[in-house]
Amino acid sequence: MTSEEHSIPAPYAGRPWFMVNEAVAFVVELAALAALAWWGFATGGGVAGRLLLGVGAPVVAAVVWGMFAAPRARFRPPLVGVLVVKAVVLGCGVYAVHAVGHSVGAVFFGVVVVVNTGLAETFRRRAAPESAV
Repeated sequence: MTSEEHSIPAPYAGRPWFMVNEAVAFVVELAALAALAWWGFATGGGVAGRLLLGVGAPVVAAVVWGMFAAPRARFRPPLVGVLVVKAVVLGCGVYAVHAVGHSVGAVFFGVVVVVNTGLAETFRRRAAPESAV
């Protein structure tokens, strides 16, 4: 996919609900990174382990996301591959919230992730044929 394919599709430009969903997607991505950091700092053994996991987990997730799932990703796998990367990274964020003892928060976060990602991909796929004309 090119960067143009991740710009606002023409039928959704100016639609507040589309823009809100895109903003929520960005917040969800940041929340997943924050959850991974929280988990790492809470889980690691000793200062070195906490620093390694607290910094390393979100950095690894951000690098993987940037390489395969970001709008300007270096490598652009087919849609299934992008969705797998998103599921793994965001799913790890959901698990991290659960692992630090917030099961209800994890369920809420998981629902937001699934609904937001589903809506975002649906909006983008519906607009693709129309914007290609």
